[in-house]
Amino acid sequence: MSTTTQTRHAEAPTMTRGMVMLFAFCCGAIVGNIYYAQPIIELIAPDIGLSSTMASVIVSLTQIGYALGLFFLVPLGDLLENRRLMIMTSLLAIISLLGAAFSQQPNVFLLASLLVGFSSVSVQILIPLAAHLAPEESRGRVVGGIMGGLLLGILLARPLSSVIADHFGWRAVFVSASVLMMIISVVLATTMPKRQPDHSASYGQLLFSLWTLLRTQPVLRQRAFYQGLMFAAFSLFWTAVPLELARNHGLSQTQIALFALVGAIGAIAAPISGRLADAGHTRVASLGALVLAALSFLPTLIHPVYSVIGLAVTGVVLDFCVQMNMVLGQRAVYALDATSRSRLNALYMTSIFIGGAFGSAIASVLYDHGGWLWIVVAGSAFPVVALLSFLKNASGERRDAVIAG
Repeated sequence: MSTTTQTRHAEAPTMTRGMVMLFAFCCGAIVGNIYYAQPIIELIAPDIGLSSTMASVIVSLTQIGYALGLFFLVPLGDLLENRRLMIMTSLLAIISLLGAAFSQQPNVFLLASLLVGFSSVSVQILIPLAAHLAPEESRGRVVGGIMGGLLLGILLARPLSSVIADHFGWRAVFVSASVLMMIISVVLATTMPKRQPDHSASYGQLLFSLWTLLRTQPVLRQRAFYQGLMFAAFSLFWTAVPLELARNHGLSQTQIALFALVGAIGAIAAPISGRLADAGHTRVASLGALVLAALSFLPTLIHPVYSVIGLAVTGVVLDFCVQMNMVLGQRAVYALDATSRSRLNALYMTSIFIGGAFGSAIASVLYDHGGWLWIVVAGSAFPVVALLSFLKNASGERRDAVIAG
C-alpha cells in the first residue's frame, strides 16, 4: 500500500453512532422514492390514462430504473468522489419527482417514474461508504443499522403516501418527496465525509469489471439469486395487498396506510441479522429466513373473517425474512473484496431490484385473473426456489470441504 493510500485511510473518519443514524435516515428517505407510488397506483392510473391492469407497470418501471442506476451509476462509487456523486444523483431525483407530480400524460409519468428509480440509487453509494468506514469487527452491525433505516423508509413510504394521497391527492405525495430530497441534499453536502477511491480505471473498464466480478465470485452470484427471488415475493405482496384490501375489504387509503405500518415491525431484522453475521451465523440465519419466507403467505388463507389479520402477519414475517436475508447477503458480499465494494453492491442490488420489478409487474395481472390465491402461489414459489438453491449450494460446499480435508 502506498504512503498516500495509508495516509488517506488513517485520516478517514470512522462510523460513529451519530453518523450511522444520519446514514440510516438518509437511506430511508431516499429509498422511499421508489415506493411512494405502490399503494396509490389505483389513484394515479385513471388520472393519467392507464388501465387498472397496467397500473402495476408504474411500480415496475421505478424498480427497473433503480436496477439501471445500480448497474450504471453505483459502480462510479469506486471511481469518483462519493459525496459529489451523491449530490448529483439527489438533484436528479428532485427533478424526476417534480416531473412525476406535474405530469398529465401516461408516457411522461412513466418516464418520470423510471428516472425516479434511476436517481434514487444514491442510497447504494452510502451503504458501501459506510462499510468502508466501519472497522471489520463491527461492519455487520453498522450495515445492519443503516439497512434498518432503509427498510423503515421502504415500509413507512407506503403508509405516508396513502395518508397524503387520501387528504391532499396523489400529486402532493411527489411534491412532498421532492422537498424532502432537497433537505437531504443539503444535509449530505454539509455532513457527509469525502471519499476519493483509489481505483483509477476508466468508466468502460469499470463496467467491464462487473462481468469479471460476477464470473469469479460464486458467493456474489448465490446471494444475489437468493435475494432477487426474496424481493420478488416482497414486491409481489406489497403491490397486490393494497388491491386486496381496497377491493375485497373496503379499506380506505388511510386504513391501508395503517395496515402498512404493521409491516414496519420487520425492520428489527436488520440489526439482529447484522449481529448474527458478525458472530459467524450467516448460514443458519439464511436458512431460517428462507424457510420462514416460504411459509409466510399461508396465514393469508385463513377464514375470511380473520383474513386481514392473516395479511398483516404475512407482511410482518415476510418483511422480517427479506430484510434479514438482505443484510446477511450484503455482509458476505462486502467481505469478498474491499476495493470493489461499490461494484459488488451494484451487482447484488441490481439482481434484487430486477426480482422486485418482476414481482411488481405480475402482481396486477395475477390478481385480476386469479385473485389472492394466485398471489399466494406465486409469492410462496419464489422463496421455495431460493431455499432449494441454498440447500444445493450448501450441500456442494460440504462435499468440497470433505474432499479437501
